[in-house]
Amino acid sequence: MMEHSNLPFRIWYLAILFMTATKKGVSACEMQRQLGYKRYMTVWSLMHRIRTLMGKRDDLYPLTGMIEFDEGFFEIAIPEKERKNLKRGKGSQRQEDVGVLAESTPLVDINTGIESKHCRYFKMKVLDSQKSGSVNNLFKDNVTPDSVAFTDQGKNYQDLHKFVDMHITEKSSILTTKTTLKWAHIAISNAKRTFLGVYHKMSPDYLQNYLNEFTYKLNRRNFADLFERVIIAAVFPYWYESA
Repeated sequence: MMEHSNLPFRIWYLAILFMTATKKGVSACEMQRQLGYKRYMTVWSLMHRIRTLMGKRDDLYPLTGMIEFDEGFFEIAIPEKERKNLKRGKGSQRQEDVGVLAESTPLVDINTGIESKHCRYFKMKVLDSQKSGSVNNLFKDNVTPDSVAFTDQGKNYQDLHKFVDMHITEKSSILTTKTTLKWAHIAISNAKRTFLGVYHKMSPDYLQNYLNEFTYKLNRRNFADLFERVIIAAVFPYWYESA
């Protein structure tokens, strides 16, 4: 992560500390002020390197078991010259389509035998398109074949049975949102609320990095050692896993 960087270790460690110590995240402007560093773009680039690392770490762990899946549309920054004649609503160029996976397999406490009511792990990935091929690739890369997928009856989900053990669909409704796809929609709403309160503009080229940070923290919400975990993740040989 720190390769070819001229920044001292102290700056890197402080940046990691500030990013992991806050639940919602830190903007580049605030990080620049906390570090007392003069150049904004250097701090901005440093933070995106850390977010990229978080995404690489989560990519090592596929989801398994009962998987909820749905799509969320996130507002992105559009240059002023390109804002005219844009579509509205679903499919608008103002929004990026994000696939959200939630591993909702219930956990059982070893000591009490009581099932937990909380969701386990999440993944949020920017989709290349709203076509079935993009969704299929998402499942192929992030979900084990022995899983059970729960979705609505979207046309672009019709081939998911090829990539999981079972694919269960329900007609999209308010009830489906609150029950079958509950955790996927909770993740979408929490992410939107977090981004709105911290980041004023998100480029489509870097939206995945912001999602990486959000899901990394969400998946480790019960851990108290996030700083140490990021340091360990920074020295892991990811090239070895891909080979």
